[in-house]
Amino acid sequence: MIGALNHIAIAVPDIEKATRLYKEVLGGKVSEPDAFPEHGVTVVFVELPNTKIEFLEPLGENSPIAAFLEKNPSGGIHHFCLEVDDVNASMKKVEDEGLRVLGPPKIGAHGKPVIFLHPKDCLGTLMEFEEG
Repeated sequence: MIGALNHIAIAVPDIEKATRLYKEVLGGKVSEPDAFPEHGVTVVFVELPNTKIEFLEPLGENSPIAAFLEKNPSGGIHHFCLEVDDVNASMKKVEDEGLRVLGPPKIGAHGKPVIFLHPKDCLGTLMEFEEG
């Protein structure tokens, strides 16, 4: 059911500072910031040969990232994302196995359907599935 690691998401309090580190210091290929008000985040992607790193900065008062940063003020790994062939079929499979899906599928930062699985059901880690 699961495929490649699509990305690892890191919540950051300052997306410009994170971008400078990965672009200027580490020499990474870094995207421009992109705001997603419907998700309450601004994102930047760092392209790696085998995956991506996604920086998430809070956007708006209801950002889920703001709550994460209250507990982790300097930031940290927020979730990881795995590719799946079909988000709806994957959602049904994991729900049939008793895992909790956090809301219905949404369109994610790559323009593809995504879902999130509850961290308490996934070894303490928030897991995202993105349709590949």
